[in-house]
Amino acid sequence: MNKRWNKLCVAALACVALVVPLTACEGRLPTPAADTSTKVAPDLTEAQEKKIRLKILKTIDEADQAKNPDGYAAVMGGPQLDIRISQTTINQRGGGMSKYATIPKDIAQTVIPLDDGWPRSVFTITTTTEDQQSKRLLVFDQESAQQNYKLMAMARLFEGAKLPKFEIPTIGSQMGTAKDEKLVATPVDALTQYADVLQNGSKSQYASKFADDLLRQELANTTAKVQEGMQRNNGTQEQKFTVVPEQMWVMRAADGAGDLVVGRINGEWTRKAGDGRESQPASDDEKALFNSDKYTSTMKVTYVNVVALYIPLASSGEQITAVGADRQPVKVEAL
Repeated sequence: MNKRWNKLCVAALACVALVVPLTACEGRLPTPAADTSTKVAPDLTEAQEKKIRLKILKTIDEADQAKNPDGYAAVMGGPQLDIRISQTTINQRGGGMSKYATIPKDIAQTVIPLDDGWPRSVFTITTTTEDQQSKRLLVFDQESAQQNYKLMAMARLFEGAKLPKFEIPTIGSQMGTAKDEKLVATPVDALTQYADVLQNGSKSQYASKFADDLLRQELANTTAKVQEGMQRNNGTQEQKFTVVPEQMWVMRAADGAGDLVVGRINGEWTRKAGDGRESQPASDDEKALFNSDKYTSTMKVTYVNVVALYIPLASSGEQITAVGADRQPVKVEAL
């Protein structure tokens, strides 16, 4: 009896020994991980972009109608503020408002950033103007959560210009930085090199990195015409172009195909007349800004240039392409 009882006890203990490990393992069985991913979407919607943009354009229109240069600062900044003040000053002095100042209210595309934080930029491409001028590339920027968006830059797109593809607004695009890598050149280097090409033309060491474009063609033609007159009286001219790194905005193309950078390049055009002659304005806009008949042998004109460059990947074998620009004299001095 005792032997039989002992055997039953051993068997029972063995069963318990088997059950305990199984029970312990049951608490460590792998379970599907909870899906912690959340849908990422831009903070700004298309409807909000439209509301912001139309409010800014309304304020600009009101200042235009009043011919009031002081009316722009609340909704404009960067190179576009300087350009608009110059255009309105010329209008005040009887030169009329430049047709290039027109900003259509309808748009073809808006590129909304996915990035959190500030500063935050929106790139918007308008339709053509009523008189069939080219589309405008607008750059709106919000410096902080406490500040409103402002129109910082505008480039008139060149005819036939091909912009990179961007993500749809509901997905959002990534803003780039001045030092984005794996491109033909970083955005800040591309602007600096382009400024050198503007200044030195085909003699620039960077000329081969850039496709030909309308801004360079028009600048070369204007310079050549002025040079004809300068040579007749032994005069000289010189142009210097300088990038303003803190006034640069970058958006990355879809699928990492490159960057679109919009930036400011200041220009100084100094013309010296020879043979005791006077140096005078080279355009109606320069004449209106100078607003005087007291000429000297030397005239210096300060220009603001806005350029939009598409910078492809270094591995693409493609050149950097200027897809749009704006150029405006903002100051004329007799030295």
